Formats: sequence, structure tokens, C-alpha cells
Amino acid sequence: MQKILLTLKEALRSSFLVVGLIIFISLSGSFIFVQQPSYATTLEELKLIPPEYKPNSEEKINRANEFDPGVGILEEERQEAYEQAIKDSKNLTTIEKTYERNLKAEQAQNPPESFGEKAKEVIEKVTGK
Repeated sequence: MQKILLTLKEALRSSFLVVGLIIFISLSGSFIFVQQPSYATTLEELKLIPPEYKPNSEEKINRANEFDPGVGILEEERQEAYEQAIKDSKNLTTIEKTYERNLKAEQAQNPPESFGEKAKEVIEKVTGK
């Protein structure tokens, strides 16, 4: 009789433990999907910025020149490329010509390596010269 009671007591304890763990897991899983705070700006906040604080291209170039003359030159080139892209986007035929022009410029800057040059590099790496 005592063995039966001990067995029932043990079974009851283990069932309470299992039920308790199931409840704990289900409650902890419900806290996973709490939304974290967002630090991104909203459209309303962007509207609060006065237009006089938005620099135009000349101000950006001047500020870049004050920082470093090389940066100013890069900013000028970027502005010129932007204005050229706006002009080119007006007509479909100019878009095709622009693509070809950009493709030629890219190939001039990065010429494709021939198989012989690649093989030569590999041989130099392997031999250690």
C-alpha cells in the first residue's frame, strides 16, 4: 500500500513539474514578440526641418572644399554626374547612349584580365616570386 502511495506521489510530482515547465515555456514565448522602440525618423519629423537648413549643391561643394580640396573635387564630379543623369533621363535614346558611354568608361577603368595574365599571377603565387 505504501509503495502504491509513493508511486502515485512521484507521478503527481513529475506531472506538476511537467505542467509547470509547459506554463513557463508558453509564458516566456509570449514575451519574445514585444516590439522594440524605433529610432527612425518619421515623415512628420522631416517636415519640421526648415528649408533654409537644406544646403544646395554649391553649398555642399564649398563645405567639401573647406574640409579637403580633394573631397571638393569629388563632390563637384558627383554633382556634374547627377545633373548629366537628369538630362539623360529625359529621352529613351539618350538613356541608351548613356549606358554605352558608361560601359566604355567602366571597361577603360577596369580592363578585363586575359587568361595568360591570370595564369602568370597564379604561377607567381605558387612559386613565391
